[in-house]
Amino acid sequence: MLVGLAFLGGLLSTWSPCGYSSLATLRPWGRWSIRGVAGWLPTLSAHGAGYVAGGLVLGSASALGALVLAPPADASWPLLAIALVSLAYGLDQLGFLSLPYPQRKSQVPHDVRFRWPMWRIGLLYGFALGLNFVTYVRTPILYVVVVAALLSGSWATAFALVLALNAGRFLPLLVNALPVTDRAVQAWLARHEEHAVLAGGAAQLAAAAAIVAALANL
Repeated sequence: MLVGLAFLGGLLSTWSPCGYSSLATLRPWGRWSIRGVAGWLPTLSAHGAGYVAGGLVLGSASALGALVLAPPADASWPLLAIALVSLAYGLDQLGFLSLPYPQRKSQVPHDVRFRWPMWRIGLLYGFALGLNFVTYVRTPILYVVVVAALLSGSWATAFALVLALNAGRFLPLLVNALPVTDRAVQAWLARHEEHAVLAGGAAQLAAAAAIVAALANL
């Protein structure tokens, strides 16, 4: 369930007008064509490699924390802590609370397209997004995922959660390979931005409720 929440959090982290405006920096040049998309594939690959590198850094830090904290296998308090964080940030997204969002508020300037090769932009930007905390944080599901990774007591689980998160963050870039305009994508995202926020909040509340229900049955 938490891996699924992580993947959804990754999608919602980028699948917004703000998030996509940054990914639009990596759009193929000119009008859409098969040749243009083929020439854009090195940028896509470099961006994916950047995500992998950033994910390895965050995953390694989370895995180390999981091994250091290493709660007892039969302890229930780690699950309760994850549920409380998920509940709190779910209420935050729905407007009932106001919680901090640890982050570095930064985006890639769009004029970088004229200063660097596209593959280099994709690589470095993918690395920044893969770290998750050094760009704008669009959904607090990130914090639930990191807490879950740290309290999992398993380096493999920590890496799986970060991998699912980054996979969800990377996936929206693929829309740039489709014959749709940047303006059309932005307009669609703007119309559904409120729905995305509600979906994120509802998913976190559902995760908290599922964990509490599981603990009640132990």
